[in-house]
Amino acid sequence: MEDAPQAKNPARAKRPVRIVLAAILLVALVAGTWVWYGRSTAAKIKGAGAIQVVSALVAQADVPVRLTANGTVSALQTVEIRPQVSALVKAVHIREGQFVRKGDRLFTLDARTEDANLSKAGAQVIKDRADLVNAERNLGRQRELFRQDFISQAEFDLAQNQVDGLRSQLAIDQAAVEAIRVARGFSEITAPIGGRTGAIAIYPGSLVQPGGAVLVNITQIDPINVSFTLPERELAYLQQALAQGEVPVGAKLDLPGQPAMKGHLVFVDNAVDTASGTIRLKAEFPNPGHLLWPGMFVTVTLEPRTLTGAVTVPVQAVQTGPEKKFLYVIGEGRKAASQPVNVRLVQDGIAVIEGVAPGARIVVEGAQNLRPGSVVAESESEEKKAEGGQGKNTGKGVTQPNGTGK
Repeated sequence: MEDAPQAKNPARAKRPVRIVLAAILLVALVAGTWVWYGRSTAAKIKGAGAIQVVSALVAQADVPVRLTANGTVSALQTVEIRPQVSALVKAVHIREGQFVRKGDRLFTLDARTEDANLSKAGAQVIKDRADLVNAERNLGRQRELFRQDFISQAEFDLAQNQVDGLRSQLAIDQAAVEAIRVARGFSEITAPIGGRTGAIAIYPGSLVQPGGAVLVNITQIDPINVSFTLPERELAYLQQALAQGEVPVGAKLDLPGQPAMKGHLVFVDNAVDTASGTIRLKAEFPNPGHLLWPGMFVTVTLEPRTLTGAVTVPVQAVQTGPEKKFLYVIGEGRKAASQPVNVRLVQDGIAVIEGVAPGARIVVEGAQNLRPGSVVAESESEEKKAEGGQGKNTGKGVTQPNGTGK
């Protein structure tokens, strides 16, 4: 009977131990939570004054100045084919829209009248020669008689004048033959240039006249010109570039996937348009594939000059103030300071500026939340997040016109 109470004592003795262990674990959990919360709150308090921005380094590079203009394609030359004699059209040797080479036959006119006149004039020349031969023989006889004093001086001069008159008549008739032969050549109309023919306004059997309608026009397609205008302030740079050699020009059609065509500047007008303040220019382009057509609109680009050692920043970094443009430069203590700048050029997402030294770190994104003296903290841009964290050095993110990062 005395052994039963003694068997229950070990179980009762373990209960206080479990309670103590549970209390210790609860205290540790509460302490850990308190420490974590304190650190998080301290971090939030510490970063509460810093404004999240994206920064970049100011770069320096040679920047080609790209000029862009709207251009109109124009033919190098266009010729209107007109008849030079009145005649019926005997044959048409071309089709509308056909490409022809210089010297190709276009039309044949009825030349029977010219052939008859040519034969008549030729016969007259033969008669003139026969009369001249007879007159020369007579002059020889008269000269012998005059030497023997059988005829007078007047009779001899008459024979001499007859020979001279027949020689002049022969020359006149020979010239008439040449004139008729030239008129006969007008019956064969050939292409004066190579190019593409337009609409044909006549058919075999039609009567054509020198003052009548145009038979057809021929437009030279290859090579071809592009006309465009640029502001007058670029004239001096264009003249300098032309003095150094050929100025390349590009022309881009508004077609997806179509590369820009390459040509060169061939014409600078001799006067500035006072109404618009622009100068008219022309560029010549090889056009073997006939992609360019007279009357088309293209986008023209050329680079007549290069800014050497230009200071460049991303264009979104430039802010507009009430008086001038400025940048936020990140200095010591990661404080942002306003720095006035002069923008010389904006193209391809970059701005060429003056007023900031290369290598300075500037704010690119987030400047709208800043004031001079604001403390900033670096934040990843959307582009970097999309790239998966690649290219964390924001100082290499400035894109130059030639497509390379500086």
